[in-house]
Amino acid sequence: MSRVTLAQWQMLAAVVDHGGFSRAADAIHKSPSTLNHAVHKLEEQLGVSVLEPVGRQVRLTEAGEMLLRRARQLLENADSLEDVASRLAEGLEAEIALAIDQIFPPDALARALDVFSAAFPHVRVQLHETVLHGGVEMLHDGQADLLISGLGAQGFLGEPLVSVRFIAVAHPEHPLHGLGRELDLRDLEQHRQLVVRDSAQRQSLDSGWLKAEQRWTVSHLDTSIGMLERNLGFAWVPETRIRDALTSGRLKPLPLAAGGVREVPIQLIHRDQDRAGPATRAMAQQLRDSVALCAASSFDKNE
Repeated sequence: MSRVTLAQWQMLAAVVDHGGFSRAADAIHKSPSTLNHAVHKLEEQLGVSVLEPVGRQVRLTEAGEMLLRRARQLLENADSLEDVASRLAEGLEAEIALAIDQIFPPDALARALDVFSAAFPHVRVQLHETVLHGGVEMLHDGQADLLISGLGAQGFLGEPLVSVRFIAVAHPEHPLHGLGRELDLRDLEQHRQLVVRDSAQRQSLDSGWLKAEQRWTVSHLDTSIGMLERNLGFAWVPETRIRDALTSGRLKPLPLAAGGVREVPIQLIHRDQDRAGPATRAMAQQLRDSVALCAASSFDKNE
């Protein structure tokens, strides 16, 4: 059991941050003698000098710098723990924010939202349909409680959720289908490609663009699919978004020699899983369950 208390580390940090005992005492509403005693007691318990005098002020010793650096991590963790307890005491969240990439299967999303709302009718849901880095940016900015994305988010841990299958498609009467043979990159570069714009404000990415002679960039997958069905270009589109169009023949897979199908793994990422309230946790579970159920249903149809 540690003999040094968090309060002692807090008082040492205050002395260092405010440049001396007197200023620190004013800042944290303790007497200078109380701070002095706490720091000296800390040094006695550790057997290490953490402060040394410099004129009328004090500064950290080399050992003190290393110890305080680690102590600050303890203090931050303690604050975080208290915040978690406070959230638990407050109970249910009034609102949760979801940043979900447009490539996520729409049936799974609709089912998750429906089941969640039946269980938590008074919790508001802010759904942000993002593309590429847009959702990651929202997570970093603290604007999303949950992120579903095909991209990783630096500093956050995600869990595998589902793999989305992209298919290169065009209208059955598109000139590429009229070639009557396997296609390669040179064939595609001669025709208009439809690309969905990265929704990020700071770090956008041209994903999947083949440097075609013509490119139309749109903001939503549904817009791209509508243009495909009007024979206005070709694109790679999530299979779950165009299943009916493929079955009915409104769209047709391009006969590419390679690269006609792409698999994109999707992750579920919490902004802070430890601080997540009951509604956020329930939504995450519904997303997992809905993906599993929709996948099973798709398998049964294929059987």
